[in-house]
Amino acid sequence: MSITPLWASLLAFLYLWLAGQVIRARYRTKTALGSGGDAGLERAIRAHANFAEYVPLILVLLMMAELQGATSWLLHLLGAVLLVGRALHGFGISRTDEVLALRSSGMILTLTVLVTAAALNLLLLAR
Repeated sequence: MSITPLWASLLAFLYLWLAGQVIRARYRTKTALGSGGDAGLERAIRAHANFAEYVPLILVLLMMAELQGATSWLLHLLGAVLLVGRALHGFGISRTDEVLALRSSGMILTLTVLVTAAALNLLLLAR
């Protein structure tokens, strides 16, 4: 198994960047818990949390598909689309002057990978 670990590692670096955004906003606002009503901190928290809500399940689905023998090009495609989707969403939502097109595109890509990976696992089970 070598495909899922690659994409999980690349996504981990994006997760760390999002965590850094939260840390910087907390330092800027001197807010230890919650958002303290600061819109920028709230957005950074949600970008980070949204990543944590979607990516683990999708990585599990990719890993299961890889273990079932899914074609490597499809797994790489799903990993790449997920990384791009999460980066677009993270950048779009974390800005105080939100870039809705990036946020929406990121979610569409993320949900497309989620649905595709789930369907792929079901198809692999049925063969």
